[in-house]
Amino acid sequence: MAHILIVYSTTDGQTRKICERLREVVEAEGQQVTLLSIGEAGGADLSAFDKVVVGASIRYGKHSPQVLEFADVHARALDTKPNAFFTVNIVARKPQKNRPETNPYLQKFLRRTRWRPKELEVFAGRLDYPRYGFFDRLMIRFIMWMTDGPTDPSTVVEYTDWRQVEAFGLHISRM
Repeated sequence: MAHILIVYSTTDGQTRKICERLREVVEAEGQQVTLLSIGEAGGADLSAFDKVVVGASIRYGKHSPQVLEFADVHARALDTKPNAFFTVNIVARKPQKNRPETNPYLQKFLRRTRWRPKELEVFAGRLDYPRYGFFDRLMIRFIMWMTDGPTDPSTVVEYTDWRQVEAFGLHISRM
């Protein structure tokens, strides 16, 4: 039985929700999972884990600086074991931007870090205008207008493909 660390950085909770589903799938395959937020994982001893998965959301085109710091600080340890990185973003709702090689945010992450994840994935996130504060709602509506997305401030859309999440969970179990 492998012990897997899943680290997440979330802005509105969707990345955590995805990680919780990954944990369920991986545990159903007989693996042990520790789920930690990026803030909790900074000082983690990665040698205690057989595999490491990092998931990170995007806000205004960027991953949290903590994700980049974690990746760079732990790059050597990550490279010694099976590992994966995934990003969660609204732009991944578009078929031409929902794969690791076509998602601009995942590609930007790879250019900015020393870590070279062995496995990559991209998940579309959730749009939830009513939960956003005034500034975020205004900015996200503007971004959606520019990218032909929904702009009605009452819109709530979950773009996440849960079958894709479950398939990735099975992949994690077997990597």
